[in-house]
Amino acid sequence: MTIEILMSFDKDQLSMAAMDLDSSELPMIVDLLSEKDDKIRYQAFLLLQCRSRLYGDVYSFWDTFRTKLHSENSYQRSLGIMLIAENAKWDLDGRMARSIHECLEILKDEKPITIRQGIQALGDIAETKPDLSGVIADALISIDLMRIKETMRKSILLDSLRVLTAIRNTYKSAAVDKFIFDSLSGGMLDKKSVKEIQALVL
Repeated sequence: MTIEILMSFDKDQLSMAAMDLDSSELPMIVDLLSEKDDKIRYQAFLLLQCRSRLYGDVYSFWDTFRTKLHSENSYQRSLGIMLIAENAKWDLDGRMARSIHECLEILKDEKPITIRQGIQALGDIAETKPDLSGVIADALISIDLMRIKETMRKSILLDSLRVLTAIRNTYKSAAVDKFIFDSLSGGMLDKKSVKEIQALVL
């Protein structure tokens, strides 16, 4: 695998390319996650994401992704949480449980887009690891929306509610139910968003 070959794949070809990868090529692709060129970095991420959905060999880079959670670069933090979420299903060693509190720190990120990507990733983790649903739900209802710039509050709240309504299928909590109810009547969501969440709760 060369950068030229990597960049030649369009989105429709990535799944096939991920399937055809040799495990020996993975270290080079993981290294490309640190590339300065956004296009190369993103393409490497997409390929690893596709590979993670098919096979468990990307899981061996768990500690690399975990380290990215602490990067000074918000893009790296996003890559870390998203690739951890993709590989949680391959975790038979308890790494996800040991990493969850580091993952939850993404909800306090300075970048709203990173928080949004983190919420969505945590939703995937909760689906794969339902035993972590409680700690994830508690963290979501504790997000301080007032510290986030006003234009992003509704999006982050809506992301949280989507994950929480899914978590309710396996984790029952009066605190979560109250948070959902208060959010629906709190005035931050528009009518369309309220109807969406109401439909998910029913």
